[in-house]
Amino acid sequence: MEEKFYVTEEGLNDLKEELDTLVHVTREEVIEELKAARAQGDLSENADYDAARDHQAKVESRIKELEHLIKNAELISEKKSNFVRIGSTVDIQELDTKNKITYKIVGSVEADPLNGFLSNVTPLAVAIMGHRVNDVVTVMVDQPYDVKILKIS
Repeated sequence: MEEKFYVTEEGLNDLKEELDTLVHVTREEVIEELKAARAQGDLSENADYDAARDHQAKVESRIKELEHLIKNAELISEKKSNFVRIGSTVDIQELDTKNKITYKIVGSVEADPLNGFLSNVTPLAVAIMGHRVNDVVTVMVDQPYDVKILKIS
């Protein structure tokens, strides 16, 4: 059975756009790079040709990866809920530092914690999933800490 990848509708659209660009734009650019490098003659010691082949391999690898992700994507419902779940935007406060942080709980494909997108498999997300506003939850890491859920949207 294929592994499912949780993704928002916006995230899925981003993956599809990246795939479309790679297939219809970048792939054509790589073909031109290869043609130009071949035109230089001897391929055995042609650094431009080697670089173009390496670029081609990276592009094709990313295309395969994106096709796999899209094929196995499971859309996250972004409906409002009374408890934290994948798709929720959560305001929390770290009780020891009093820092307030807002995260959107997403699948690992879209995770970008520095920009507020927290993977559902991180210790913080795992700890707060299923909890409600005003719950205090302990995040189990090397040095456990407590957070309070301030808002769920």
